[in-house]
Amino acid sequence: MDNQLLKSKKLNLESPHADNKLVNKNLFKGSLVATFIAATPFLFYLYEYIPAQPSWETFLFTYQSNFYQDVQVAVWAIAMKLIPLLLLFVWFFTCRHWWYHALLVPITMFVYQLFGTINSDMEYFDEFQLIYLVPLMALIIPSIYLIRAKMFNEVNDAHKSMEELEEEFKVSPKGLFGKLSDYF
Repeated sequence: MDNQLLKSKKLNLESPHADNKLVNKNLFKGSLVATFIAATPFLFYLYEYIPAQPSWETFLFTYQSNFYQDVQVAVWAIAMKLIPLLLLFVWFFTCRHWWYHALLVPITMFVYQLFGTINSDMEYFDEFQLIYLVPLMALIIPSIYLIRAKMFNEVNDAHKSMEELEEEFKVSPKGLFGKLSDYF
């Protein structure tokens, strides 16, 4: 194992341009994510530029707000669910900790709320949402507990530190489609 690590370091030292390309690619991706996160307050307040009237006509579409009686309020309600959902997706797909699957619970909750906001004909929509999250939580919470129990078992048997175990359980970086393929 150590020989492979030394060989990979030698290869990296021999080809500095390949390493530079990887650094530039990661820097570009990180800059895009950071720019998106920094722009979320501006994205949220875009609803203020939408007319406060029951109907909104653009050259692409016409939106009629029936439930909210005001297009600006409807877009505000959608933004209240969509922006945190997008931030949770960024956190989920960039997190390298062993517990990142726990983020699926609030992601599911915000998706459920977003669909309820868009389909606003239902009254008291947010009242019973926890019932719909129970099956997902029944899968995620025990699996996280089992991973944590395995980590503590390893600590007691192998005398490893928590940092070493977290490194061992840390997920290697994958793209969006790599993470999605783990679930389907």
